[in-house]
Amino acid sequence: MTERYDCHYCKESLFGKKYVLREENPYCVKCYESLYSNACEECKKPIGCNSKDLSYKDRHWHEDCFHCFQCKRSLVDKPFSAKEEQLLCTECYSNEYSSKCHECKKTVMPGTRKMEHKGNSWHETCFICQRCQQPIGTKSFIPKDNQNYCVPCYEKQFAMQCVQCKKPITTGGVTYRDQPWHKDCFLCTGCKNQLSGQRFTSRDDFPYCLNCFCNLYAKKCAGCTNPISGIGGSKYISFEERQWHNDCFNCKKCSVSLVGRGFLAERDDVLCPECGKDI
Repeated sequence: MTERYDCHYCKESLFGKKYVLREENPYCVKCYESLYSNACEECKKPIGCNSKDLSYKDRHWHEDCFHCFQCKRSLVDKPFSAKEEQLLCTECYSNEYSSKCHECKKTVMPGTRKMEHKGNSWHETCFICQRCQQPIGTKSFIPKDNQNYCVPCYEKQFAMQCVQCKKPITTGGVTYRDQPWHKDCFLCTGCKNQLSGQRFTSRDDFPYCLNCFCNLYAKKCAGCTNPISGIGGSKYISFEERQWHNDCFNCKKCSVSLVGRGFLAERDDVLCPECGKDI
């Protein structure tokens, strides 16, 4: 006698019928589909045993129902994107959501390399230097007047050139007599130290630090013999081709200040009127 082979759920005989094994238990097609088949996201009908079940993130479709939400073209074996649970072919997704190239105005396709700057996007091949027309890629660049320039081209076209070394000034710099200088090139004519950030003066259009200018050109005080710079509004006294610092213009005998007072000259000395009585 032949052993019975029945559906595990409805117990009907499976003799001469199609059946499906699940966990080693046989099911008739009808019971298996009602119990275990996935519902199609598109048509909501079960995906039967004779149909191909296409799945994406725990969602399922019949092969004929797996298409682009907008253009309805099949997505079977094709790349696609998902937006708010809607499946879109690459073309529809790009037209709807992808950024447009700032240069050529065409869509920057998903998966392709793009360059971004201040909210704008470019194809890699469209992001080029305005002057040399070469792709900028990941190199440094400088934007100017809504155009982008690689650093060498920007320096050639726009950067001021140092009057001393003739090279571009890219950061900082000093202006002296309406001419641009690198800070490292703007030096004292005498000692060659940098003048940027400190007081300086000039003679015959050449810049000098205060120390060098005083040592080379300033008159010497008849009292202390140190240079009188006269720079920055410092006051001094001049008499018969001799000069004194204000603080040094004192009576030779009693040392009282003679600034703003009458005085007498005795050879190389100056005296107050009181001390001058004894002459």
